[in-house]
Amino acid sequence: MQLTLLALLALVGCNKPQAPPAATTPSEHIAPSPVGTTQVVLEKTFNLKGSAVFPFEIPAHAAQPHLHGIFESFAGKVHGLSDDSANLDFLILNEDQHTDFLANRPSEAVFSVEASHNQSVNFDLPASMNQPVKYYLVFRDTGANKTKKVVEANFRVDF
Repeated sequence: MQLTLLALLALVGCNKPQAPPAATTPSEHIAPSPVGTTQVVLEKTFNLKGSAVFPFEIPAHAAQPHLHGIFESFAGKVHGLSDDSANLDFLILNEDQHTDFLANRPSEAVFSVEASHNQSVNFDLPASMNQPVKYYLVFRDTGANKTKKVVEANFRVDF
């Protein structure tokens, strides 16, 4: 009888109620960092009629995204005149600024170059924290003249 009682006590002692799992914090759900990688944002030659918009996304956890590249615009045809007659505006917009741009509302830009036909761009974008962030490269005809414009653009972002 005592042996049965000891076995019963041991069995009850082994079935302690378990504590609920501890709550996790956002820092425990960290995804792999994109650090050390490069993403092609734009590698294209295109005709510019009004404006051209090219979206790109910075992945989550990108601490120091750096956009770099070059564009050159030509009047008439690729490798035609690349002078003031080929000038355009170049903008980098975030989501809210892009929404304003589409609605023709005045807005600031993350980065802008006005009236240029050849520009090198090196720009540090804000860290993306734990959510991806969408940006837009915008090429906009200045409207200064009615010349057809062709743009060659090559942009990458390093993380």
